[in-house]
Formats: sequence, structure tokens, C-alpha cells
Amino acid sequence: MRKSRLSFKQDLHADDIHINLTPLIDVVFVVLIMFIIIAPMLELDRVQLASSAQRDNKEMAVVQESGPITIHVHEDDSIWFNKKLVSEQQLLAFLKEAKRVHPNQVPQLFHDKKAHFGTYQTVKNAIEIAGFEQLDVILQPS
Repeated sequence: MRKSRLSFKQDLHADDIHINLTPLIDVVFVVLIMFIIIAPMLELDRVQLASSAQRDNKEMAVVQESGPITIHVHEDDSIWFNKKLVSEQQLLAFLKEAKRVHPNQVPQLFHDKKAHFGTYQTVKNAIEIAGFEQLDVILQPS
């Protein structure tokens, strides 16, 4: 009789080991389906880099202010539009006027490497609001 009681307790422990994973799997599938549906709807900022041709000489290419729309961001985060100091609010008005006068031009942004990224983001947002679809960002190597 004693053996039957021990075997009964061992059977209980064996049943306790099984865990129902069905709810966990259901939740994982729901989250996966949500990502599959939402991912194409996300708008991501894309930066398209210009192709760099390999040069035989070690000289750097000289970048000139070739367009009528140039924006300089200096180390102190000051914004200069066509060599004129402007505030963030004035920049949008100047960009809208430039878009009206020069609809096919691409603005050039000369951004100092020591300036804050927030200033770049402010300028980029103003350029997008003004209606420009492209922006040339000119970086100078250190």
C-alpha cells in the first residue's frame, strides 16, 4: 500500500510540469501581425548620399555656393540665409519667397560641425514646410 501512495505523488508532480503556451503564442502572433500592418505606414526620413567617384589625387573638391538659395549654420547656431543673419521665424518666410522666385532650385545648407543638431533639424523642417523636396547638405571635413 505504501508504494501506491508514492507513485500517486510522483504522478502529480509530472502533471505540474506542463505549461499551457497557447495564450503566449496568440499574443506573439497578434503583435507580429500589427508590425506587419503598421510597418509600411511609417514615414522615415531618408538621406540619400551622393555617389563619390574615386579620385586619383588627394585634393578635396572645392564646393562653391552655386545656387541662389544658400543657408549657413555657424558654430554658435546662428542661421544665415544668403549671407544675411535671420531668425528661425524669418527663415521660413525667406524660404517661401525663394521657393516662389526659384521653384526649381535646390537649397544648399552649409552646416558647421560644432553647431547643434537641433538647428539642422529646424532648418530642414523649414525647408520642407516651404515646399522644397530636396536639400544639398555640404559638410566640411575636419
